[in-house]
Amino acid sequence: MSEQTQAPVNTYNNRAASFVEYVIGRCQTDNGLRAALKRADNPATEYQSWEVLAGFKINLENEDERIPYAAIAATIARVKIGKNGAVQIGQAIACCYEDGNNSEQAKAKLRRLLACNSVSEACRILRPLFSLIEAKGLASLDYARLLDDLLWFGHEERQTRIKARWAQSFYGKEIEEKVDA
Repeated sequence: MSEQTQAPVNTYNNRAASFVEYVIGRCQTDNGLRAALKRADNPATEYQSWEVLAGFKINLENEDERIPYAAIAATIARVKIGKNGAVQIGQAIACCYEDGNNSEQAKAKLRRLLACNSVSEACRILRPLFSLIEAKGLASLDYARLLDDLLWFGHEERQTRIKARWAQSFYGKEIEEKVDA
């Protein structure tokens, strides 16, 4: 692997956070890599992101691992952010509409996301939501948390907790977690 695409030593407690910070930093300095990562959420061109994903020891054969990393990398490459944000996905959906969490359109988008039963389905539903959030010029999402959620989404025992957290952030009723999901 070339030195330019070498993944940094993990200085974070969370692999997802380390990946997000790396992609943000690389997209700021390498337009060629940013262009390749923008295509990471398209199955026909996703392979262009594999060098970066493999550098983080992501199992490219495991769709439940590869697809979330590719989707988040593609989104970060498109939005040109300087750092990971703090806005949760539910909050961001609500903020896209004038009526916030009272908007029927916002509720429909949340319900569709919450109806997902697989990682690949959730990533497919998130793609147009990312475009909507970007188009509205909202504060930056917490991509590290969302990536972590997506990586655990395939585990049935955690999926309900993740969906509940997304709904709570949508309705503005955040609670402090005692156990990290």
